[in-house]
Amino acid sequence: MIACLLISGFELRAALRERPRLTLVPAALAPAAGADQLVGPVTASAELAGVLPGMRLGEALATCPQLVLVEQDPAAVEREWEGVLRRLEDSGFAVDPDEPGRVYFETRGVERLYGGLEAALERALASVGAAWDPRAGAAERRFAALAAASVARPGQALVVSAGREEGFLAPLPLSLLPLPAERYAELEGLGVRRLGELAALPGGAVAERLGREGRQAWALARGGESARVRGRRPSAELVEALEFPEAVGNELTLRRAFGSLLDRLLARPERAGRPFRKLALSARLVGGGSWRRTVTLREPTAERPRLRAALGPKLLELPAPVLELRLEAAELSESTGQQLELVKPVGDELQARLRDGLRQVRASTGSGSVVAVVEVAPWSRVPEARALFVPRDE
Repeated sequence: MIACLLISGFELRAALRERPRLTLVPAALAPAAGADQLVGPVTASAELAGVLPGMRLGEALATCPQLVLVEQDPAAVEREWEGVLRRLEDSGFAVDPDEPGRVYFETRGVERLYGGLEAALERALASVGAAWDPRAGAAERRFAALAAASVARPGQALVVSAGREEGFLAPLPLSLLPLPAERYAELEGLGVRRLGELAALPGGAVAERLGREGRQAWALARGGESARVRGRRPSAELVEALEFPEAVGNELTLRRAFGSLLDRLLARPERAGRPFRKLALSARLVGGGSWRRTVTLREPTAERPRLRAALGPKLLELPAPVLELRLEAAELSESTGQQLELVKPVGDELQARLRDGLRQVRASTGSGSVVAVVEVAPWSRVPEARALFVPRDE
């Protein structure tokens, strides 16, 4: 079975970890700088006052003048989410994170360990902790597991039996589908408001009207694919931090601090000479909240000038003075170097380089981003039905 563990409003919960009193008052996650002025997740008090996630900022403040806007804290989100994933891994689950607050894993390997599917899901919920109000769902298919977790109560695990996915999904709303807002409005204008109503339509007609997005939504409404879940690679635990006695906004001081952090990270013996594939630079800001930027290098490297050139300009994007600066190695390369070629590589060497290139793409774009096109119905009139995208293995 494929299980999905869901934590609603994770970004807001992570930002409020150091200010728990705000969980009892109307509060909402403020929009990011430069983004659309829409509020993010909201507390229960704000929802009771009429404020909903995705509402315009002006409308939200007019609805609830006492609304507290919480600054986004991406560093805290990353830190807390990594803690959740590691607690699940410590309990024996091979996790495949989708986004902060949503993670998938297979239960087949741990059902015997914990005495059944329900017991394994309860163990996963207990590993996360009741403070996060996690919910879990399990099914034979990935989307059905997500839907089960979405309708479960906090602290509850809901299991969808094999062969009953379509019946379970039929009464659920279209909001579970990954569609743009205009597509929801278009479907509602056609009288389609439930997953079952969308699944009952001919697939070719849906693809002709809504294109590729509609075809994918139609397939999900019928249960989705039964693709297996691949556990993530162990993350590198290399972090260096520098806390300032007072807020620093001078660019020269920040660059010197970054250079010191980089030297300390390069000198860490745990690196074992391996170059960096992906790094993250984060800061705790003076006005509350945090700032974080992640950089995936074009080629893995441990050369100090190249690393400074890749990460140094990011310091210009800091929106406020800094109280603490952190540099972490998000992912390391498997090899310690690269042999230059005299002749064109063939055989095992070429395959090794291709695998390394795929890892580089995954590090930049996330899990599931590398796929292979498999032709299944070349005779079909519908272009989307002629081939399938299959996740590419190592």
